[in-house]
Amino acid sequence: MQELADNLLKKEPLDTESMKFEKINTHIYQDAQSASWYVANEIASLIKQKQDEGKKAVLGLATGSTPTKVYDYLVQFYKEGRLSFKNVVTFNLDEYFPMDPDSIHSYVRFMNEHLFDHIDIEPHNVHIPDGSLPKDAIRKYCLDYEEKIKNVGGIDIQILGIGRTGHIGFNEPGSSLNSKTRLVRLDRVTRLDAASDFFGEENVPRRAVTMGVGTIMDAKRIIIMAWGEGKAPIVQQAVEGEIKESVPATFLQHHKNCDFVLDGAASSYLSRIKTPWLVTECDWDDKLIKTASIWLSEKLGKAILKLTNEDYNEYGMGSLIADVGSAEQINLSVFNQLQRTITGWPGGKPNADDSQRPERAQPHPKTSLIFSPHPDDDVISMGGTLLRLVDQGHNVHVAYQTSGNIAVFDDEVIRFLDFATDVQKDNKELKKKFKQVREFLANKKPGELDSPEVQDYKGLIRKGEALAACRYCGVKEENAHFQNLPFYETGAVRKKPLSDEDVQITYDLLNKLKPHQIFAAGDLSDPHGTHRVCLDVIFKAIQRLVDEGSDWIRNCYVWLYRGAWQEWDIADMEMAVPIGPKDMDRKINAIFKHQSQKDSAMFPGNDEREFWQRAEQRNKDTANRYNALGMAEYEAMEGFVRYHF
Repeated sequence: MQELADNLLKKEPLDTESMKFEKINTHIYQDAQSASWYVANEIASLIKQKQDEGKKAVLGLATGSTPTKVYDYLVQFYKEGRLSFKNVVTFNLDEYFPMDPDSIHSYVRFMNEHLFDHIDIEPHNVHIPDGSLPKDAIRKYCLDYEEKIKNVGGIDIQILGIGRTGHIGFNEPGSSLNSKTRLVRLDRVTRLDAASDFFGEENVPRRAVTMGVGTIMDAKRIIIMAWGEGKAPIVQQAVEGEIKESVPATFLQHHKNCDFVLDGAASSYLSRIKTPWLVTECDWDDKLIKTASIWLSEKLGKAILKLTNEDYNEYGMGSLIADVGSAEQINLSVFNQLQRTITGWPGGKPNADDSQRPERAQPHPKTSLIFSPHPDDDVISMGGTLLRLVDQGHNVHVAYQTSGNIAVFDDEVIRFLDFATDVQKDNKELKKKFKQVREFLANKKPGELDSPEVQDYKGLIRKGEALAACRYCGVKEENAHFQNLPFYETGAVRKKPLSDEDVQITYDLLNKLKPHQIFAAGDLSDPHGTHRVCLDVIFKAIQRLVDEGSDWIRNCYVWLYRGAWQEWDIADMEMAVPIGPKDMDRKINAIFKHQSQKDSAMFPGNDEREFWQRAEQRNKDTANRYNALGMAEYEAMEGFVRYHF
């Protein structure tokens, strides 16, 4: 795995001093998979221990993307004959209200699909809050739920995820420490986070039945898990912050047997990870020196070259000054490293000394292959660089890895079919098909899966938009490759695991084009989303080529860009491509070609701005940060990290 991943995915702490800011015991694992393995094994050990004692093991269970791998491992243990669930009693944290148990959105269905349908648990030992009750029956139901937990001796292990508001279960900010199982109103941020599962925020229930904070705190053991950089800020507040009702997860600091289990990305805001020099003595390598100097520069609002010995000493870096000798030496080294990342030639500058440049001068022109997980990630995330590659004469190809068909509104299908029927007025077969599609869409329930035909139409809409963007950017239409990777084609938000077929499709394209440079969406902090799977597919295909001894792949540079949600930290960037005002306008115009995502996207996430607005601001922020560090002033910049295999 590349050096960047090793830096992002931290290891376990070595001593208690390094955790002195942390108020909850915290374990950090390389990735979500290894962290989930740890949790699953602890649960399995408890179940076996209780079996040996002739007792019930009582588990408090959570839903959402965080615990799914834990459930996968528990199912694996059962299928391998290593574990039985006959003695297990479960209580789930929560359920939307109102919610039919058979709905594709219900937590009953979620738990059955991920766990209960695959193990030998007794049905009468499964308890999930009932979201289908009339409202006037909820209060008594919640009291009974609490009584059932008490009657089995309380919860032995409660597993939790954490929401971006700091909620645990559906205990939103303002929940009290003593709260019990009850009906609650959901915070808007929570509903926004759930919008993708419901195909729009308007379809997300506004209320839920949830165990209370007090109910959770009564558990004998609590394991709270978090994956990805998106959870890093709230994890830091929960672990290191003051206890307050506005962040319910901070109440867990009161619990005597509670552990946070994190992947490296979710731990990235903890003091021992983000600013270890404030916590303990450091072993200073080049990467840590660069990170610390940039942090100090931004903390003090000084350019890198203006930092003094006193500045370093005051902020816990006296040992660095002692090791290196002076602030001036450190500053100049970091300044030069930053300066060398900046290039207006992302494909390499021909006939130039490339010893201090991110990309090689030769060969020129290069074959550049850009992988785009969705049909618009290329222009949103690296549109300025794409335009620069085309303008500088490189042979640019774009591989659209998925169809993106679930992110198209139904009205778009009707609009395009209206156009088609008007063009072919005498086509009775088309009119008949259009009528059937229109009837299906008119009767479609919120969150219901599209028919295969509608999925195809939505995929074609996004394909047409991608081709329009390619034409605008100067990419030849024959250089647009629509891979439609099979893992994505479920018609639902939940996707299939990646398969050999996904890897083979990517392997074949790489072998056909033999690119000199590859650009891919490097969202390493996304353990479950489409970007993460698409990146895994690329890595597996590359590794296969390496294992086969392909000469061309060893001479290929792989550059990772970030998606519409975040940017690389400047300390990690190895190539920064400036974008002038004119090229920023061109980039935005290319994004506009994706009309089905304009004005209102199906899955906007927690940012209400349009994708072009996010991209523009993110690129300008990167340029402003470089400028504040003492670099040349640019309108905007796109950042990249090189993947070393």
